[in-house]
Amino acid sequence: MAESLIFDTVAEGRAHFKDLLDAADRGAPARVRRQRQGFAVVDAERLRRLLAERGPRAEVIAEADGWSVLLPGTPVAADGVTLHEAVAEAVLALREYAEDWVDRLFVAPNHAGHWGLVQLVALSDEEQLATWLGRPEPTAKP
Repeated sequence: MAESLIFDTVAEGRAHFKDLLDAADRGAPARVRRQRQGFAVVDAERLRRLLAERGPRAEVIAEADGWSVLLPGTPVAADGVTLHEAVAEAVLALREYAEDWVDRLFVAPNHAGHWGLVQLVALSDEEQLATWLGRPEPTAKP
């Protein structure tokens, strides 16, 4: 098992920054403390995959005049004439929501819990977000 790397001060962490990154790359716990608060150093792609697996699941709805993509429990929704358009619009809506969350929504009680979603958006490119939204094969519209 990979050994944990824990530094109790920022100065120690800074002096061993390469070691922190190497530990994160191996998947070992890596942490730095600043006063009473601890900060984890993790591999971004591992974190992205974990957040994608555990995040909210998109609902894709075929409607008479197009497609809708919704993220239940969040204010993110998008529509398009084609499924591809709806997913592309949902990716844009996710980006805009993440920006708004960082700017001001993080303190709002009904948005504070979306930290993981915002991290997922920040760590993902457009293709990864589109895939995460669950681009199903288009089905016949009702």
